[in-house]
Amino acid sequence: MIEDSQQQNIPKEQSIGPWKMVWIKFKKKKIALVGVFILVILVLSSVFAPFLTPYGQEEMNFTNINAAPSREHLLGTDNLGRDYLTRLLYGGRISLMVGVISAFISVTLGSTIGGIAGFFGGRIDNVLMRFAEIVMSFPFLPLAITISAVVGADVEPETKMYIVMMIIGGLSWPGLSRIVRGQILSLKEQEFVLAAKALGIPNYKIILKHLIPNTIGYIIVSAALGMAGAIMSESALSFLGLGVVPPTPTWGNMVQNARNLHVLRTRPWLWIPPGIAILAAVMSINLIGDGLRDAIDPKSNN
Repeated sequence: MIEDSQQQNIPKEQSIGPWKMVWIKFKKKKIALVGVFILVILVLSSVFAPFLTPYGQEEMNFTNINAAPSREHLLGTDNLGRDYLTRLLYGGRISLMVGVISAFISVTLGSTIGGIAGFFGGRIDNVLMRFAEIVMSFPFLPLAITISAVVGADVEPETKMYIVMMIIGGLSWPGLSRIVRGQILSLKEQEFVLAAKALGIPNYKIILKHLIPNTIGYIIVSAALGMAGAIMSESALSFLGLGVVPPTPTWGNMVQNARNLHVLRTRPWLWIPPGIAILAAVMSINLIGDGLRDAIDPKSNN
């Protein structure tokens, strides 16, 4: 009877797993769920683009150039007679893929470098953190523009896409590395790490299997927000003509049509839809990231 009463007095939060608790807290964030809904729509519409439109992304009709939106072409056509809705859907594939892969590169570099710096400390920590500070000291966009202009000159459009991913991911990791390093510095003095060292477990296994998993909450939030930043960065580079280049469509190089004053004034269907798509993607991912941050934070009671 005493044991039963003690079990009844255990708070409900302590009787379930930590990730289930995160999900319960995340579901309470209605605005974050709105972000999930918007992002799912964008992803599904991009993935199933061939089934949502009867046109090919490079299918041209020179007799129907720069047509206004109609029942045949819901978002009109561009200067080559291509259906603009089709271009928008296929462009979402590239923009979202750039965001995911760039965030993956950034998270991989940031968590690895931060984990090594925090675990070993000393000279290794000093070298890695000074390098991170050097990277952080450069303004992101001018540096990305310079690297893209030098490295990405005279390359195939598909190759340029991967170069853009590596540039964005390779310049975005220092912030996460500092966060992971700070967490590792406090975790490595815990009993479970000392026990792992006493058992002779190799350092790389301690970092990968014991320390990094305990910082996974910060990594997930950083990945979500980093994905939104990567989409914005790709859009900015493509708008300037230094990102993914046509004929490969992305939301960024589609907005580039707005650089023409005549198009800006007379053909809003060529730049407003991709602009709205970028806004919706970035907003939804930021809402999800904020929701995850509040759900993972143990100090948050909502």
